[in-house]
Amino acid sequence: MAASLVCGKTQYRVSSVLNRDVKQFGKKFMFDSNEETCWNSDQGDCQWLIFDFPQSVRVSELKVQFQGGFSAKTCRMEGCSVDEDFKVISHFYPEDNNSLQCFPIQEVAAVDRVKITFENSADFFGRIIVYILDVLGEKAT
Repeated sequence: MAASLVCGKTQYRVSSVLNRDVKQFGKKFMFDSNEETCWNSDQGDCQWLIFDFPQSVRVSELKVQFQGGFSAKTCRMEGCSVDEDFKVISHFYPEDNNSLQCFPIQEVAAVDRVKITFENSADFFGRIIVYILDVLGEKAT
């Protein structure tokens, strides 16, 4: 059964935060279950998010909720083991709206790291706003 892979021991980084204001727009707000908070990237193409999981995982689904007008149009998920280069797992194409969107990921080998790249944005300046993001799957044995 697929469950959230993001836990207290998961480390994650983002490409940027709007005006470096992490208190108002930081990465933690994607995972706080509060519909009024969000991660807001600074401007520029190819915004990204990297997860370092505490153990190997098998990803089966990605859930994301953007703010309409600030969603990604083309996205890429990559994964790798520790000390390896990222390899493409999946491409996905979100709609430009405010709804929670789910993207199933086809059978994937176990990975320790996942990178989600928002290749371009519906916003003219390349900003991305994410209210909810979750990586689902199971721990690899």
